[in-house]
Amino acid sequence: MESNTSASQKRLYSLDALRGFDMFWIMGGEALFTGLATLTGWPVFEWWAGQLDHVEWDGFRFYDMIFPLFLFIAGISFPYSLAKRRQKGEADALIYRHIIFRGLILVLLGIVYNNGIRFDFENMRYGSVLGRIGLAWMFAALIYMNAGRKFRILWFSLLLIGYWLLLLLFPAHDLGATDPFSQEGNLASYIDRLLMPGKLYRGNHDPEGLFSTIPAISTALLGMFTGEFMMSEYLSDKPLKKVISLVMAGIIFILIGSIWNLFFPINKNIWSSSFVCYVGGLSILLFSLFYLIIDVMQYRKWAFFFVVIGLNPITIYLTNRIINFSNANKFFFKGITDLLPETWAPLMNGLGITAIGWVFLYILYKKKIFLKI
Repeated sequence: MESNTSASQKRLYSLDALRGFDMFWIMGGEALFTGLATLTGWPVFEWWAGQLDHVEWDGFRFYDMIFPLFLFIAGISFPYSLAKRRQKGEADALIYRHIIFRGLILVLLGIVYNNGIRFDFENMRYGSVLGRIGLAWMFAALIYMNAGRKFRILWFSLLLIGYWLLLLLFPAHDLGATDPFSQEGNLASYIDRLLMPGKLYRGNHDPEGLFSTIPAISTALLGMFTGEFMMSEYLSDKPLKKVISLVMAGIIFILIGSIWNLFFPINKNIWSSSFVCYVGGLSILLFSLFYLIIDVMQYRKWAFFFVVIGLNPITIYLTNRIINFSNANKFFFKGITDLLPETWAPLMNGLGITAIGWVFLYILYKKKIFLKI
């Protein structure tokens, strides 16, 4: 990613590393740390293993952050790519075409990911992680390109406040619920039940439905605000103060999300406004930590493991669905696993799947093969 300022022409290595850190948990990190908890029984690993699963409805665990963090990172990248395209003299019409194409192709890939190459349209699930990323990023990018800074902030705020008020004031009564933020009673699920074809993930609710894409746009916008801040001349010669500014912003958003949680529960399933603020604050803190260590302090070698993952995130996400890494893991590591006590099996499974996935991505990295949309 490149900027329009001489101080920030270098690619943000920390952003690639953070993206890889995010995808690491999907490609094997979850199984790895669950295996450590099983093997050692140490409280710290057992606590962390408990964080590697989604909450049922209200509340927050680390695993609920994987998805919005990726969308936030995609948002950070956009101001850089936009500046690069404009520096090359690319017309806005071509940029708009790319934005819309990218958004829609991710929706299509999400449908394929969920259902494979099947034609059972009645039972297809159309909501998807990739679809949510595509649509939320697309609309956020269009807002970013067509609104000044003040109006971008206004859009960000109105999307969150408007979503909250709509759910609060117009609960769904078709399933007999009274709580406007429950699975049965929230407006977002009701609209999805009316409008979305095929099947919903939970029968009466889909966590990647259409209506809850509205607040997800703000998640992408928050990333774009962060990217714009990183590109700006402000404190460009004082990176430590820039990090402090990011940390303060992260803490403020966490506080806003925590307070809002009292009135609108933190909830990934409906992508509540409090969830956007709380996870957005955590995402800013994580980014500031990676930026401080990698780009400011120049401790970069340790991050190469994550960078290899972060340069091909869509590839590993789709590959995990298409290729059975478990079979490859058994082929390469089952003999070693069988020699060890049974309690080692979950850890060896996590190590094997992670290693195979990483080597696969490393080969692509060395061949300079990157799936970009």
